[in-house]
Amino acid sequence: MSYAASISLQSAVYLRLRQDEALSALIGDAIYDAMPVEAPSGVYVSLGPEDVRDAGDVTGGGSQHDFIVSVLSGSDETAGFATVKAAAVAVSEALERGELALEQGHLAGLWFRRAKARRVESGAARRVDLTFRARIDLG
Repeated sequence: MSYAASISLQSAVYLRLRQDEALSALIGDAIYDAMPVEAPSGVYVSLGPEDVRDAGDVTGGGSQHDFIVSVLSGSDETAGFATVKAAAVAVSEALERGELALEQGHLAGLWFRRAKARRVESGAARRVDLTFRARIDLG
């Protein structure tokens, strides 16, 4: 098993989201690879947890990454589910469109797995957690 491609995957996902015009039109540059200390106003995107498993075989090393990208309403809490879900759709489409260029390893596939939309913080804020699976070949 190797965790070696994790940083490369995170960087590629972050870059793809930052460069996506449809997502940018909805949230500007409010994309974080670490949660801000204080929630920004408006809708924003945060890269979240990741679970990695060995996916090596006789042809070489590899890893399977299940990772979460969260879309959240900001500190002003004025965004309803429609706005947050529209940004979540843009995230999903950005990641499913074309191949991500990794600095280490080769992305064999990237798939949408599931989404969970819910109210948080006493029901005023909205959140959609999108789970994706990436398969990376290291050989």
